Amino acid sequence: MYSHLVMFTLEDPDDIPATVSALQGMQERIPQLRFLEVGVDHDPGPRSAHIVLITRFDSVEAYRAYEGHPHHVRVLEHMAEVTKSAVKVDYID
Repeated sequence: MYSHLVMFTLEDPDDIPATVSALQGMQERIPQLRFLEVGVDHDPGPRSAHIVLITRFDSVEAYRAYEGHPHHVRVLEHMAEVTKSAVKVDYID
């Protein structure tokens, strides 16, 4: 299993609902996704990110296909517009 996690801090917290919707919308459109979870920080503080994305794939190759999937590319465009910073962790378990 290949896991890909990203924590996003947005420029404007008002963009959280639309961003959550965009991220969750990948589930039914990208067949390589085996698991997708989107969480919003419920206790914001100075060290907090606004949103966490947790995704899992059968393999590194499936993750690579997800990266280039046209719907994912559109979500990346949205993320580029609203994200102040992002930190990711990818691991094999």
